[in-house]
Amino acid sequence: MTWSFSLGRVLGSELRVHVTFFLLLAWVGFAAYSSAGLPAAIENVAFVLALFACVVAHEFGHALMARRFGIKTPDITLLPIGGLARLERMPEQPIQEVWVALAGPAVNIVIWFVLVALGAGMPLETMAQIDSTDFGLLNRLAYVNLLLAAFNMIPAFPMDGGRVFRALLCLKMDRVKATRIAASGGQVVAVALGFLGLSSGNPILVLIAIFVFVAANSESQDVAMRSVARRVLARDAMITEFRALSPTDSLATAAQAVISTTQHEFPVLDGSGVLQGFVTRNRLFAALAGDTPRSEPATSIMETDIPRVQLTSGLETVLDTLYKGAPAIAVCTQAGNMVGYITRENIGELMVIRSR
Repeated sequence: MTWSFSLGRVLGSELRVHVTFFLLLAWVGFAAYSSAGLPAAIENVAFVLALFACVVAHEFGHALMARRFGIKTPDITLLPIGGLARLERMPEQPIQEVWVALAGPAVNIVIWFVLVALGAGMPLETMAQIDSTDFGLLNRLAYVNLLLAAFNMIPAFPMDGGRVFRALLCLKMDRVKATRIAASGGQVVAVALGFLGLSSGNPILVLIAIFVFVAANSESQDVAMRSVARRVLARDAMITEFRALSPTDSLATAAQAVISTTQHEFPVLDGSGVLQGFVTRNRLFAALAGDTPRSEPATSIMETDIPRVQLTSGLETVLDTLYKGAPAIAVCTQAGNMVGYITRENIGELMVIRSR
């Protein structure tokens, strides 16, 4: 995720933090300092750090349960609205998805039990004053963990409760339809949360609502795309009519190719048709804007780390590779000659056509 940096690896996953998380800390500290002075600011910042440690534990609950089913978690990112564990794939079996979804809230319940055993507790009448430092850090932390568990179980896909809902629907219908229903339900809940956040003046709730609404739609599209991809091979999706560059072509030639075609990326092929790399339009524009001489060879800005697949490779494999950041995927014969390439754009067009 952009604008995030690594804190190191924990239990096989990279722990990352988004820079906006520090804006949250600064805002919490400043608000507490303005109203109650330095001690309150220190305690509130400590409370937020402890809370996000619990959020990290929640996400590792998902990650460790997913690992039991052979699914890795490349990274976990801390955001101002919570944490995000990026699984390499979601479990296909509904019962496995239920266990992975429930593992996160279960961790918060365990933390709550531990804190209560250590003497934490808050009377019900004081719950509305959770932001006050008068009730002690452990008491507030215990209550918030209980709240996190309950809040995450709201059936708003792709939150944990929404994933459980989707998994239960999968027992009665196909995954694409179940995801579409769960995503629609999640977006309805997101609108309600957004209205509640606006009417109560709670910006965090509004951000959560926006995240749920956008993420529900995005994951619904991804599931539909992968469903189609399982039935398609690379040769069915590749672009076969394209303008190629040679290793001796200059930036001026590449610029002319951009003007005369609709391509965003140009393969560089040697005399025998073997791929050397890709010159992308963005790299070309950046080079020209930086006063690079147009006589420079196009290979000077070429991306060489281009994944290659065979004609009979499944399109789902291509999707996974594209998600890792490659500008295109080269489709090659067994002899290594490129016969076409695949981009995100033409996969999207293929999905629209195949889903109709």
